[in-house]
Amino acid sequence: MSNSQGRKRQPSTGNAIAESVKRQVKEVGDTAQDAVISGAWGYPLYGIYYLITHPALIRPLLPTLFKGVLVSVGVVAALFSFTYLPQVAVLAFVSGPLAFALAVPLVLGESYVVINFLTRALLVNQAGVDLFDAVLLQRGHLTLVEHGRQVTSGGSSGKSKVLGTLLMKPLSRFSTDNVVRYILTLPLNLIPVVGTVFFLGFNGFKSGPGYHARYFQLKGYDKVKKSELIKKRRGAYTAFGTMAMVLNLVPGLSILFTFTNAVGAALWASDLEKKGKTTASDLHDARKNGREDEVEVVLPNAGETSRKKDL
Repeated sequence: MSNSQGRKRQPSTGNAIAESVKRQVKEVGDTAQDAVISGAWGYPLYGIYYLITHPALIRPLLPTLFKGVLVSVGVVAALFSFTYLPQVAVLAFVSGPLAFALAVPLVLGESYVVINFLTRALLVNQAGVDLFDAVLLQRGHLTLVEHGRQVTSGGSSGKSKVLGTLLMKPLSRFSTDNVVRYILTLPLNLIPVVGTVFFLGFNGFKSGPGYHARYFQLKGYDKVKKSELIKKRRGAYTAFGTMAMVLNLVPGLSILFTFTNAVGAALWASDLEKKGKTTASDLHDARKNGREDEVEVVLPNAGETSRKKDL
């Protein structure tokens, strides 16, 4: 009797596992499709163009960028000099001649962890938040920014806005969870092509919503509201996070892309605000809108050195 019942339960368990696999594969497929069609992957690239074409924003960052590039180049050079060949030797037992190629993303990934820690702890500070707020101001979201910091007017034209003191708790500079997850998934790069793609996609999936942490803070969203919106935009956040991850792995320029990713996230938030979009499928045409009239924004501690110029 018991044997008969056991045999009946086995197919049931097998069917449950099969259904679970199908469901999860479908979720991954839907997220990937949503990520592609959302267009959110373009915002990190748009952020590069926007920052370059707005010298009033990039000028105060030049000293930090210069130091960051030196740190990045030094870290990458040191890791390639001392860890590349040893890792090739280890990988040779598993991957054979592919070891020389497979060791490259591993070293770049390790470099990113070190560079990210050093630049965020010593150089970037709240510059990313300042950039995010500055872009929102340029795009006409004064009321939204004033929820989180003091903003004063300046200049004879009345268009100049000066970012003042933060009114909300500063965002965390460094995420321990992100670093641990990143390190644990680094070995995926040992699998040619597929492993690297999964590594980028998974970390993009997890890190994407973090680029809108300041936006959620300014909107006053609680955990429940944030979870709802992240779930609705899961594909879009995966696309944004994956593209941002790819840019951050570029040797020597990760600190620049840290800033341009913040700009891209602010541009996306601006489009969401103007159009009232709440789902990833609504983002496809968001960046097709014409450019609005902008105002000059003076970043903190840059008022005396920045030349007055309407953007």
